[in-house]
Amino acid sequence: MTGTDYCGAISGDFHKPFPVQFTGSPLARWLLARLGWRVHFEGLPGLQGVLAIYPHTSNWDFVLMVLVKWVVGAPVRFWGKDTLFRIPLFGRWLRWLGGVPVDRTSAGGIVAQAVSIISAHRARGSYFWLALAPEGTRKLAAGWRSGFYQTALQAGVPLGLIRLDYLRHEVAGLDFVMLSGDQVADFARIAAVYQGVRGYRPHNAAPIQLLDVPVPPATTDLK
Repeated sequence: MTGTDYCGAISGDFHKPFPVQFTGSPLARWLLARLGWRVHFEGLPGLQGVLAIYPHTSNWDFVLMVLVKWVVGAPVRFWGKDTLFRIPLFGRWLRWLGGVPVDRTSAGGIVAQAVSIISAHRARGSYFWLALAPEGTRKLAAGWRSGFYQTALQAGVPLGLIRLDYLRHEVAGLDFVMLSGDQVADFARIAAVYQGVRGYRPHNAAPIQLLDVPVPPATTDLK
């Protein structure tokens, strides 16, 4: 679904209509509308990919995005610390929501685990989209963690840019790009999509740049 007054920066590498479509929950759609929120979503460009959700500044973001997931009907997965999945009932609940346990102490790292999972799904021709919050924290950080970027780049899958905008009460997932590996150019495109978006706590939104690799800061109009 999409509204006619969506004001995001549409800049993608895939033609519409997107081939992977879903049927969402009317009840979730009604509830989200009652809360005053709109969702702009027109499907996915492929069976596998990574979704970056920004900005992430509050615990309410998780609640909202779970509801949005039900609204659009897309079985999106997310990373979770493997020890959390060992907790009785709670671990089962996390899996039901779409959680994927990862071992952060693995020698290959979380990115290698994610790339392996995506590659396995590609080989089977099965669906797998992984949603990540690049900031990795609700508190103010100096930039984004590189896991989302390296996962999408190494797996060779689309990166979807999800705008979580508390100013307009909109969640938009219309922008999908293929990363080039040129971090400056890639982050310029990413920053353009997120121009003007505001989180629940705008002062906690990290600048759109990698923490571990210097990328010139982009104007994000978040303050």
